[in-house]
Amino acid sequence: MAESGDLEARVAALETQVQELAGRVRHSEQDAAAARVLAGGADRDVAEIRGEIREFREQNTRVLNAMREDMTDLRQRVDDGFAKVDERFAKVDEQFGKVDNGFAEMRGRLDATAAGQQQIADLLHILIEQQGGQHGR
Repeated sequence: MAESGDLEARVAALETQVQELAGRVRHSEQDAAAARVLAGGADRDVAEIRGEIREFREQNTRVLNAMREDMTDLRQRVDDGFAKVDERFAKVDEQFGKVDNGFAEMRGRLDATAAGQQQIADLLHILIEQQGGQHGR
């Protein structure tokens, strides 16, 4: 009977251990279920973030393409504007050329007039000397 008492104690100890292990298994199963729920949530979060990043990248590409088009249009408008300014400056330069030619022509006429006036002054001087010489006699 000593063995049967020992057997009962051993069985009781085994039953206690089995109950403890069963509790641990339930707890582990609950932890595993919670981990699966968390992992599922993390997968959804990752998928959602990937989608948001993809949308952001696509939006960014659209914005950059629109800016590139705007810059190209702006560059063309600036180039056209400078071409018009250059064209107008060329016309101004042409007009200044005409003014320069006009000044040169006027200078030539004024020089010719001055030379003519000098001849008249020289002739008047000669006449005055001739008349002054006759009055004195």
